Amino acid sequence: MPDTIPVTVEVTFLRMEAPPADPAPPLPDGVGVLRLPRPTVGFYRYLYDTVGRDYCWWLRRTVSDGRLGRILADPAVSIHVLYRDGEPAGFYELERRPDRTINLGYFGLMPHVIGAGLGRPFLRDAVDTAWAERPDGLTVNTCTADHPRAMPNYLAAGFTVTRRVREEWPIPAELDLRLPASLPPG
Repeated sequence: MPDTIPVTVEVTFLRMEAPPADPAPPLPDGVGVLRLPRPTVGFYRYLYDTVGRDYCWWLRRTVSDGRLGRILADPAVSIHVLYRDGEPAGFYELERRPDRTINLGYFGLMPHVIGAGLGRPFLRDAVDTAWAERPDGLTVNTCTADHPRAMPNYLAAGFTVTRRVREEWPIPAELDLRLPASLPPG
């Protein structure tokens, strides 16, 4: 078995220059978002692995617990969890950068709520939370391994494409990820 599995993806970088003018769609009853002051590494890994398992999220799985703990303790990083009826339903991660931009580093829903109409209002919560800090811009990226509605939702939220690049990811075979069938081998 090879040490890595090469996977080729097209990564799209997007940016928003100003907050949306239209009112935010409300989250449904029984649904809310909570900013975690300092999540544990174990809980973060649960969120990351559950949300990203079907979309080739692998980078944070290769980071040691110590390194991940330092990332989560960084005041420039915040983790926001979507809850539905008391259970985690998704999360997003905001990263404040020195150039006064905020990057939406991770965003996604757990499999049991995909298709329940939570994606658009949850994304808007992330956008509004970032813009409340008055950054100079908001960025996000997505790729061809992501959920097929990711790009349309980012565009509908007000992001615009700034560039696209083709990348080959050397995914460690030991991660035993579910690779989407649509991804071409490297």
